[in-house]
Amino acid sequence: MSRLEGKVAFITGAASGIGKEIALEFAREGAKIVIADLNQQGADDTAFEIEKTGSKAIGIAVDVTDESQVEAAAQTAIKAFGNIDILISNAGIQIVHPIEEFSFSDWKKMLAIHLDGAFLTTRACMKQMIASNKGGSIVYMGSVHSKEASMLKAPYVTAKHGLIGLAKTVAKEGARHNIRANVICPGYVRTPLVEKQIPQQAKVLGISEEAVVKNVMLKETVDGEFTTTADIAQVALMFATFPSNALTGQSLVVSHGWFMQ
Repeated sequence: MSRLEGKVAFITGAASGIGKEIALEFAREGAKIVIADLNQQGADDTAFEIEKTGSKAIGIAVDVTDESQVEAAAQTAIKAFGNIDILISNAGIQIVHPIEEFSFSDWKKMLAIHLDGAFLTTRACMKQMIASNKGGSIVYMGSVHSKEASMLKAPYVTAKHGLIGLAKTVAKEGARHNIRANVICPGYVRTPLVEKQIPQQAKVLGISEEAVVKNVMLKETVDGEFTTTADIAQVALMFATFPSNALTGQSLVVSHGWFMQ
């Protein structure tokens, strides 16, 4: 039997990158997938790709910073599939500037997407998990920057640190309902988000794009390799299928040795 047979996974930011890889992996393991993404066409395309394999999926356009949209998306998922068993809170963006050049509007935008979005989707999905009395798993997409700072990323580092605090609180409050909460902390994964950062950091730091990759992004890894979306999907699957509260409130760094605990 597939490990997620009969489960429903609500995955934000799943039209591309890490979120899409998790959606595809969970579908292979038998889950019904809700692709919740700001990009309706991308969400629909990913859902169609999943359905071609014989699995069930729907695409929903949702701005995770909008309370009414998040609540409506959760209700759409429940109407389509009957429940929400797993939340993968993955939606995110990146903006890089030195602190003295960071606009307050960009600061607020970053925290809204990463933290407000995590809170709103958690609340919407957790209410259903409690009502169903079936428990559930909530997985936040943190970063090595949940543990370690880097230059030019003040709001991103702040938000990713905050996700660990949220997960710990959800783990404590959710335990009596058999709801687990954990954080995945990837190193650099060569997604469209990271590809966009390379020229941005090269410009700000005054170095080549090759130097950004070698001497900034991958400098602290043990092998100079990017983490892959497949790596992250396997860790998400492990958290989502863990059978007890023994593994809850934890954060796991997946980074080729960049930041070791």
